[in-house]
Amino acid sequence: MANLQVLQEKLGYNFQDESLLKLALTHPSASGKNSKPNEDNQRMEFLGDAILQVVISDELYSLHINHNEGSLTKARAGLVNGTSLAKKAAPLGLENHLIIGGGQNAEFQRGKNSALEDAFEAITAAIYLDGGMESARRFVQRIFAKELKNPDQIAVINNPKGELQELLQSQSGETPKYDLLSSIGPDHNRKFQVVVQHLGKELSKGTGSSKKEAESNAALAALRKIQES
Repeated sequence: MANLQVLQEKLGYNFQDESLLKLALTHPSASGKNSKPNEDNQRMEFLGDAILQVVISDELYSLHINHNEGSLTKARAGLVNGTSLAKKAAPLGLENHLIIGGGQNAEFQRGKNSALEDAFEAITAAIYLDGGMESARRFVQRIFAKELKNPDQIAVINNPKGELQELLQSQSGETPKYDLLSSIGPDHNRKFQVVVQHLGKELSKGTGSSKKEAESNAALAALRKIQES
């Protein structure tokens, strides 16, 4: 496990009780099948999820008085879903700090995004347990500062395919169509290119390390093109 002081600097919070941080970083594989519930980060993940829901809801409600329930709910869902939290874990370097069981690296890699999501939620809980609700609130405010200022873009970034479909269906009643243009490279480093079309007209193209990612990038590019037109 890398230096915890470096991690705390990235978190913007110094723990009084570092054992809470260590527990938040302990993957279930490290504690074994017969471990007790308080020996890995799963209980903390449960608490952190609830804290994130409350803080994000409160921030969105306070900052955006002209948004209705539906748009606030969509924005919150875009911020606290697994994909979003795993992305937030990346710049913090959580993967380098996680404590995983010996010989479990291959299994961890298969479920890495889920593990990073859990760790992010657990760290939120650890900050709450160590420093109280205001410390947890400040952490969440800092990490999500950009998104909280502009909730209308959250769903676009986190679910561009869904947003594009909703927009185009509202205009024409027809959904967009995605076609695979190419798949190049070895299995471990393959690149996909996809084109998204609507009513027979090409909207945009996207590339990615999976067909799903390429489709998502194509949809995001199409949405940006529509917004600029």
